[in-house]
Amino acid sequence: MSLYPSLEDMTVGKMAQAQVSQGQAAALPPSGATTVTTGGGATVVTTSAPGLYPNLAEEYMGLQLTGYTPVRPPPPPGPGGAVVPSGGSAVAKPSNSGAVTGVANVGIRRAEIKQGVKEVVVCKDQKGKCGVSFFAVSKGIFVCFVQRGSPAAMAGLRFGDQILTINGEVLAGYSSDKASKLIKKAASERISLAVRERPFERTIVMQKDSGNHVGFSFNNGEIKAIVKDSSAARNGILIDHYLTEVNGQNVIGLKDKDIGEVFNQSPRTVTITIMPSFVYKHMMTNMGSALRKAMDHSIPDV
Repeated sequence: MSLYPSLEDMTVGKMAQAQVSQGQAAALPPSGATTVTTGGGATVVTTSAPGLYPNLAEEYMGLQLTGYTPVRPPPPPGPGGAVVPSGGSAVAKPSNSGAVTGVANVGIRRAEIKQGVKEVVVCKDQKGKCGVSFFAVSKGIFVCFVQRGSPAAMAGLRFGDQILTINGEVLAGYSSDKASKLIKKAASERISLAVRERPFERTIVMQKDSGNHVGFSFNNGEIKAIVKDSSAARNGILIDHYLTEVNGQNVIGLKDKDIGEVFNQSPRTVTITIMPSFVYKHMMTNMGSALRKAMDHSIPDV
């Protein structure tokens, strides 16, 4: 069982694989075919039966697939290549590639939320600042602000990251002020943070249609409406969620027209990161417009 970046990838990929399988089938006369033997002994098979699948060289699901080359099914896994639990069902294998999205899509890689815990080491600038602010949610400490060009931004901290420890001190149950004091007391040269990446957020991959749209509208960064039969609808976009990133780029604090420009400049495959509105509003309670404008909006390296 495989995981696909988007519903379009799954649908088009399965069709492409089915077409390849058809082409590899034995050359037997299909049902309803007419067999004609010519004077030279050659046999010609003709049929008027329609194909089982649409022509992928044409537009499908609103996507322009002209020049599309079907993806050949992977060969059967060798010994040890597939993991099957005792229940007998294959383990899903996530992939950064797809029939529509392509191989190792950069937007997906930039937006990826990795599972597990990592260490992030930051320092302080000449003013003794790291450029990060915290907010306490549900007995946890979360990053609610990363300043543009700050040590925190250069270390890769992002809005929504959960900070588990600061220099080994566990933060469960701490207030944001208490966590911030640990940063202030720490040495300037090295501050070790244990980080879990954005547990309140999720990423969704969509495909632009022939009109360069993905099919949802937003107001002040909050998703308000979804277009029927659009890529947004097919891939499970929900209203009452805020956009936090587009292709891995933080869009918090940007005006709607600027976020729209990020979408316009995006390639056909668009990966958005969203957060439930009630969590987002809670985290942004005390953040003024000046701080939002000072947010780090750089494009992450991959």
